[in-house]
This record gives sequence, structure tokens and C-alpha cells, in this order.
Amino acid sequence: MIVTSAVRHAAAGTAALLFVLSAPAATASPAPPFSPGSLTSGSVASGSSVEEPTPPAPRFVDRARLDRRGTQVQKLSGAPSVPEVSALSWVVADASSGEVLAARNAHRKLPPASTLKALFALTALPHNDPSEQHTVADSELTGIGAGSSLVGIKEGYTYKVSDLWNGVFLSSGNDAVHVLAAMNGGWDAMSRKMQEKARSLGARDTHVVSPDGYDAPDQVSSAYDLAVFGRAGLQDPAFVRYCSTPYADFPAGSWSYGIANTNRLLTGADGVARYPGLLGIKNGYTSNAGNTLISAARRGDRTLVVSVMNPQGGGGLAVYEEARELLDWGFEAAGRVQPVGSLLPGPTKSEAEAGNRAVAAKRDGGRGDETVSVAAGGAPRAGAEAVAAPHRDSPGDGEPSGPSAGFPLTLVGSACAAALALWGWRRKAAHRA
Repeated sequence: MIVTSAVRHAAAGTAALLFVLSAPAATASPAPPFSPGSLTSGSVASGSSVEEPTPPAPRFVDRARLDRRGTQVQKLSGAPSVPEVSALSWVVADASSGEVLAARNAHRKLPPASTLKALFALTALPHNDPSEQHTVADSELTGIGAGSSLVGIKEGYTYKVSDLWNGVFLSSGNDAVHVLAAMNGGWDAMSRKMQEKARSLGARDTHVVSPDGYDAPDQVSSAYDLAVFGRAGLQDPAFVRYCSTPYADFPAGSWSYGIANTNRLLTGADGVARYPGLLGIKNGYTSNAGNTLISAARRGDRTLVVSVMNPQGGGGLAVYEEARELLDWGFEAAGRVQPVGSLLPGPTKSEAEAGNRAVAAKRDGGRGDETVSVAAGGAPRAGAEAVAAPHRDSPGDGEPSGPSAGFPLTLVGSACAAALALWGWRRKAAHRA
């Protein structure tokens, strides 16, 4: 009876220990990381569990690719061929994500003509209320370049700010730009502000000399930068309202006259068919720049922005037809190409160098657990970006994730030995009695 009782107590204690020790084993493995934005409507209810989605594959964007000359595109199966256009440079990008779908000589520095007015609007537009009225002084109309496009502003006349912006976007009026620049610190100050705005947007090819886009020594931009300006403008409802207006009345004292947007893709003038869903943005021409154009169009839930600089064939209207071809291609190719770049601001040269030094220092530390962006089939490239899966330590294959299995067995043996020792002590005590 003594043996049976001792063994029974030992077994009960051992079972309790095994139960307690086995509980953590079920939760010892860390849960996989959660991927945000993957839940569908109605998938979460009170007290219910959510099945963990598979994280998306990393998506690499090699910014250095747009520095290369020639046409850059990464077609997937079923993608249409990129149209052959004569422009010296062009860019096709998704306005929402900023992904560049294809480009040619994207960072080639060229005179921008009046497409630079898009940057002028991004810089000055937020600083004056549309209903604000301004009486034009003679000094505000000095220095306008010979042969400039004008909307017809007169000194001594009073205009609403909204009228001046109609003059900028519809008639590409350099006189309207001069007046608005005077209202915002003057010509030189506006040039500096525009330069700062371009850099803040990641547009590093642009050098502003004349805010109206008039030809000036060393004034340049690029198809990439123009696409950046167009995409940024689409995020401002006032910008979109002005650039997509085909016609407006412009005041002239006691009367007004009609002005038409010079963007033929918007108005359908001069035999150029209107483009469905066009949102603007800005066209330009000078003898030095040739024809330039920033266009944006919406089709379904997708909006594209296209920039075209200086077509070499087809006459003065070729810039519109080449933009049309690139827009058509972009809508058809969406989802069938990998991006070749991004319009989103990237790291500056100094920031990139600092990042490379940090990675090198981490490697030298011998940890060996850093994440490195690697292009398909090659070594890591400077400027490459990726969304990497979160890193976590995990146990080796086949190893239990809870406490060691030998530990409970040791306790069982110890308990049995203690029970036998107790039985022996009681037996000896009974004999002495």
C-alpha cells in the first residue's frame, strides 16, 4: 500500500509538471509578419481569426536605368511594342504610383519652353486666393521677351488672380507670368523659388533662368523632370482646373474676350483630334526648344502622365500625335511591363553615398544579416530600391520549438527515485518499531 501510494503521488506530480511544461510549446514559434492592406471586406469579425496572407514578392526599381541613353522598357508577356516616335526624349508614367513604364533619354537636358510654366504654377499657385484682385503696374510688364505669347494684360487694369492663371495656362501668357511673379517677390526671387521647388520634388535636371520658359542661356529641364511636374500638378485641384480648361473669358476693362487653350489635344484645334479623358497639362514652343508637351489622361481608374520634348519630324503638330501614341501605349501596356524607374523623389547623391557606407560598415561588422537589393541575374546596383520581407530568426528544420524533450523525462526519473527512497525509509522505520 505504501509503494502504491508513493508511486500514485509521483505519477500525479509528474503529469502536472508535463501539462504545465507542454503548454508554452504550442506558442513558442513567433507568428509570421502581417502584410497590411490584404484584408477583404467582411474578413474580420469579433473574436474571429484571420488567415495570414502570402506577402507580395519584392519589387525592385533601378533608378540608374533612366540615366542610360535610348529607350528603356521591361516588357512582360503580351506587352505591346513601344511606338517609334521622333522626340529627342520622352517619359510615360503612372500618375498614381509614380512608376515609369517606359522612357527614352529621360534625363537628357533640353530647353523646356513653356512647359516650365507647370513648375511656375506649382511654386506660385498656392500663395494667392483666386478671388484676390490686383491692379497691374507698368513695371510688372517690363522685360517680357520679344515674340512672347501674351494674353493681353494692360497696365492700370485690375484682374482677379483666377483670370491671371487662365492667362498662364490657356494662352501661355508670359505677361501673366510676369505679373504673378511680381506679386510673389519678383522675377529673380521666383526663379530661386522655382529652383528650390524642383529640387524638393526630386527634379534635378532643371535649371531655372526665366520663370516663363522663354529661351535663356543655361535654362534646361528634362522629360523626367517635366513628368515629375505634371504628376505633382495633378495632386492640386486648382492646378487641374486651370490646365484642363479649354475656353475662358478674359477681362478687358468694361468688356471681355474669349481665349482658348493652346493645347490641341484638349481643344481639338488645327485638325488635331481631342484625346479622350485628357486632363491637360501644358504645351510649349520656342525656336530653341522646339515643341514640348506635358500631357495627362485618365481612363477608368488609371491616370497616365506623358512628357515629350522636341520631335524631329512631322511638323509643329507632331508633338501632339506622338503624345497620343505614347498615351495609347501606356494604357494598353499597364500591368504588362515592369517599371524602369520612378517619379518619386529618391535619395540625393550624398544620402546614397552615406547609405552605401552604412551597408559596408555593417558588412565589415561580420553580422552577415543585412538585406541587399540585387537586380535579376546580377550584382547589387547603386540606386536600386526594393521592398524586402521582414527578417526574423527561426529554428532549424526539424528542431522542436518548445522546451527540450529530455527535461520532463529527467523530472519523471527524479520523482520515481524520490518515491522509492521514501518507501525504503518507511519500511526501515516499521522494522525498528
